[in-house]
Amino acid sequence: MAFKSLAPASVVIVAGMLAVAAGPAVASDPGAPPTAVEPVVDDYHGTSVSDPYRWLEDNDGPRVRAWTDAENQRTRALLDAIPGRAALRDRLADLITGASGAWFELEARPGVLFAMHADPKVQQPLLKVMGLDADPAKGRVVLDPNKLDPSGGTTVDWYVPSPDGRRIAVSLSQRGSEEGTVHVFETKTGKDIGEAVPRVQFPTGGGSVAWRADGSGFWYTRYPGEERPEADRRFFQQIFYHRIGTDPAKDAYVLGRDFPKIAETRLDNRANGRLLLAEVKNGDGGEVMHFVLTEDGKAHQVTRFEDGVTDATMAPEGTLYLVSRQGSPNGRVLELAPGHYDLADAKEIVPAGELSIQPGEGALAATRGYVYVHYVVGGPSEVHVFDASGRARGKLPLPEVSAARGLTPLPGGDLLVTIGTYTKPIYTARFDAKAGSLTATGIAMTSPATFDDAEVLRAFATSKDGTRVPFTIVRSKGTPQDGSAPALLTGYGGYGIVYAPSFLASRGRVWLEHGGIMVIANIRGGGEYGDAWHLAGNLTKKQNVFDDFTAVAQALIDEHYTTPMRLAIEGGSNGGLLMGAALTQHPELFRAVVSHVGIYDMLRVELDPNGLFNVTEFGTVKDPDQFAALYAYSPYHHVVDGTAYPAVLLMAGEHDGRVNPMQSRKMAARLQAATGSDQPVLLLTSAQSGHGMGTALSVAIEQSADSMAFLFDRLGIK
Repeated sequence: MAFKSLAPASVVIVAGMLAVAAGPAVASDPGAPPTAVEPVVDDYHGTSVSDPYRWLEDNDGPRVRAWTDAENQRTRALLDAIPGRAALRDRLADLITGASGAWFELEARPGVLFAMHADPKVQQPLLKVMGLDADPAKGRVVLDPNKLDPSGGTTVDWYVPSPDGRRIAVSLSQRGSEEGTVHVFETKTGKDIGEAVPRVQFPTGGGSVAWRADGSGFWYTRYPGEERPEADRRFFQQIFYHRIGTDPAKDAYVLGRDFPKIAETRLDNRANGRLLLAEVKNGDGGEVMHFVLTEDGKAHQVTRFEDGVTDATMAPEGTLYLVSRQGSPNGRVLELAPGHYDLADAKEIVPAGELSIQPGEGALAATRGYVYVHYVVGGPSEVHVFDASGRARGKLPLPEVSAARGLTPLPGGDLLVTIGTYTKPIYTARFDAKAGSLTATGIAMTSPATFDDAEVLRAFATSKDGTRVPFTIVRSKGTPQDGSAPALLTGYGGYGIVYAPSFLASRGRVWLEHGGIMVIANIRGGGEYGDAWHLAGNLTKKQNVFDDFTAVAQALIDEHYTTPMRLAIEGGSNGGLLMGAALTQHPELFRAVVSHVGIYDMLRVELDPNGLFNVTEFGTVKDPDQFAALYAYSPYHHVVDGTAYPAVLLMAGEHDGRVNPMQSRKMAARLQAATGSDQPVLLLTSAQSGHGMGTALSVAIEQSADSMAFLFDRLGIK
């Protein structure tokens, strides 16, 4: 998951705003396009806040487009002039296209296994089908979005096969917009049967489909159309039912009129086609409620937001397993017998322990006779096995410092688990529940980016309040620990998302072979130690996230892994906010900063449609205490004139439905006007991408080459 955002609004949230006479167009960054200063002053709870670049929020205005073009031309000229940029691009491209590509989003149906394949020979991932033996060599392509759109602009957001595997509902969107329409394809022929169901998927709220047991139709999430004002059409998600062969405009309403405006709904009946499990999130803050729709058409509410149940899954016989954090932040597993939908009837089968169950989706998987519980230990995973009564049956023998990045139940009780490590390409293994063995399948990525010469170290830093913060270092064996190595530090710290081990691939290989070290910080705000770790870094406690990150950076310097002149940081989305906070709070610690699709003006975030979904994570300026916290760290408002800022590259996507690209424009303008160093502040806005999802491979390679060339140049890597 990533940060959620929307289009700019001119509404003042708390009080009035006052336009101030425009000042001169200036920039302290030599070579940066001059930017008009046209301050607007807002009043928040008696605090006056000036915004010098409000005019840059007009995404479609001719002035803004001309300014953005000038920024792009300047950045493009500087990046293209970096010695070795072309060679870096070629090296990255060779490593990427020389790989077999990752497999993800596995879905099992009777006798068949579906999977997405990010084949590097094409622009967009393919949907393939194979047998349950998970052997891609015996599989075939079901849907190739590259044939639907040779430009590479169309992508598969997600897909759901029918219970018998004969048909597939697929959400398709264009140019990284994540604005998806569902199409139905025949598995055997790959033919589109001609029905398009619109308004199923949008950024942040997402979208979902669940088929009827006989494959005659499906339930789906639908956003409002012309029946509501334009401002409402990315909210108020509801559940409808579509019968194959009928007009989607006549689809029947099922549930959701009482859902919150910022509902995010996921539908699932893969285990039992007669029962539909609906998970409804109240935005991104961690509150969840669950419903079960039975064959008689009744909707049974199982949990409410206040119940503290964060995840649920259903076993084939209809048993519900739930993760409750009510009174136990680490989580415990409850069981509801088939036909029982009152949470009061649930019994505890796995009590809370020292380890924390992974927050949110992916915490549980259930098969016939077994329940799999996914625990997180500071980032890496442990998956424990229990029988249906809750008796422990051991755990999956995962590699050291690895993550279970996907749990796919199979008929008979076995499980497919997709495994990620820093130094081995992602692969899928089959766990035999009876034998307790884990065996690799043919679903495995191969890559010319090898890490046989690398070592993985786990360490801890001490944050400002004394909290121990874990981080991982990946470096070539024998790398000197004398401060001479260039280091690239990254982190996320939000939404309870776990920054789990994942193959470092092409960028990691290139960085290490040039003497660099990669560092991943598992800071608060994420879910690395469960719900408590998340709650210690959201809303009014968000500053803990930045303090944790700073502590990791300082530890790298104190332990002589690197020095400030050799330390770069990189992050995206909510991790882009982290980059903005780090560079404004501690500019002396870093030589270079790369921030992708980041958020920086925390007082304007919630004005975008997507921003409302994030109020439960960040807070709102309408609340005095939350406003004070937001204003205290908002990067845009803490840029100080004359400060020696590090080199900065801000990268944005024109079609980003999660983070408004105006965030990057305003931050770039403010930094360019303020910086007192000789380091450039660059802005690069892509017209061919959005938040990152669905970006064509060729575009992604160029973007990777740009960011890496910038880092090499600023850190003096030859």
